[in-house]
Amino acid sequence: MADPIATNPELYSVAFENDRVRVLRYRDRPGDRTLPHSHPDSVMITASAFERRLHHGGRSVDVSLPAGEVRWLDAQEHAGENIGDTETVTFFVELKDSAVVRSLSSGDAPLGPS
Repeated sequence: MADPIATNPELYSVAFENDRVRVLRYRDRPGDRTLPHSHPDSVMITASAFERRLHHGGRSVDVSLPAGEVRWLDAQEHAGENIGDTETVTFFVELKDSAVVRSLSSGDAPLGPS
């Protein structure tokens, strides 16, 4: 599994990480391309509208999304390119493992963001 932080450090950065999730920030400009990399199951949040072409195994697919979309992204490998006229800004919330259920009645579960 090729980590996008290792393959494309100029485009991906870690915005947040703990033992349950890692949040990546992706930012590129028109014409920028990524090297092949992989993503685990993730939630993708588009901070800007974008047009991209994704490539894997001889297949290509064009993706066009508006700003403010929240989408599920199945685990996958691909390379991509910005084929639009605008910068791409997207966040990926990568899931590390299954959720741990905490009881709010125990009194020790955190409230609010941490």
